[in-house]
Amino acid sequence: MNYEEILSKTVQRIPPSGIRKFFDIVSEMKDAISLGVGEPDFVTPWNICESAIYSLEKGQTHYTSNWGTPQLRRAIADYLQTRFSLRYDPMKEIIVTVGASEGVDLALRALINPGDEVLVPDPSYVSYAPCIALAGGVAVPVETDARRSFRLGPEELRRALTPRTKALILSYPNNPTGAVMEREDLERLAQVLQDTNVMVISDEIYAELCYTQQPHVSFATLPGMWERTITLNGFSKAFAMTGWRMGYLCAPAALAAGICKIHQYTILCAPSQGQAAALEALISGKENNYASIERMRSTYDRRRRLLVKAFREMGLECFEPLGAFYVFPCIQSLGMSSEAFCEQLLYEEKVAVVPGTAFGASGEGFIRCSYATATDKVQEAAQRIARFVERHRR
Repeated sequence: MNYEEILSKTVQRIPPSGIRKFFDIVSEMKDAISLGVGEPDFVTPWNICESAIYSLEKGQTHYTSNWGTPQLRRAIADYLQTRFSLRYDPMKEIIVTVGASEGVDLALRALINPGDEVLVPDPSYVSYAPCIALAGGVAVPVETDARRSFRLGPEELRRALTPRTKALILSYPNNPTGAVMEREDLERLAQVLQDTNVMVISDEIYAELCYTQQPHVSFATLPGMWERTITLNGFSKAFAMTGWRMGYLCAPAALAAGICKIHQYTILCAPSQGQAAALEALISGKENNYASIERMRSTYDRRRRLLVKAFREMGLECFEPLGAFYVFPCIQSLGMSSEAFCEQLLYEEKVAVVPGTAFGASGEGFIRCSYATATDKVQEAAQRIARFVERHRR
């Protein structure tokens, strides 16, 4: 069998994830430290785990509504309104998904016709461009850079718009840069979009992890933007529930109904035990004023400052990330490509980081380091990277 002839040309053109490559190597390397995968080192709180166990004991092992259980959707609606001033009808405008990643796929497939263009800030999360391609669209990178704090500007957005532009993906706080968009930044983008038919897919999975004086601003809360926005979020980052694969998509009712068609024919529904756990996360979170989120954020903030300080002491330029749990230092002064830096660092010092190019062409000359790991490991990794940098400094 000639599988190159059989396998979809689109699939063949999609490169494997630049993140997983280094994760797979480090998983078999003794005494290695990984700053690669963006996964909280916190364990899911026991009361959340216990709620899933109780659901099994009660025999709750059946399908739920395609949309998710009514109880969970109501809790999501309450959480979004309480934390971000977002208002969605839990019965018609919220779909429980298998992680926010499924939400990205659903939104793109529901919007895109063959050849439609989707604007993607560059650098950005690795899945966006492949998901756009799989939906039959064309990913159009819109460059951002450290000089402008990796924020998407209105001029860049305006230049990228064409008659074929169908959607814009906004992913702030940003993976990989840690950049955030403040209200004024978002309002300038909204002014550019207001006279167009361009939809916005706002991936807000890191919304709870902001280290600014002002809280995260959801794009859909801006005047005139709710109608054109699909909001994505989930439980992985804020509630330390990555392996549970629980997320949700919010959109105006007419859009949500169409999106749910795809969900019901491909996934049917999110796992019932995961939904029970997610419900408990929201109920107990509200009862405790989201104290567990605040504790995690405080811990991440300390690690964030530790790493930024360490890179600057190495003599590397390092933009200060104000969200998520990533640092994105510039390694251009060493005269190495991002890929070469990461490979040599891994084999010489046993520290795994991710080349910036895994997140788009604009990431060349940068590396992504996740500080979602134990503080002592972050400190040790910083020392090892410092040795490596000093050894290779020109």
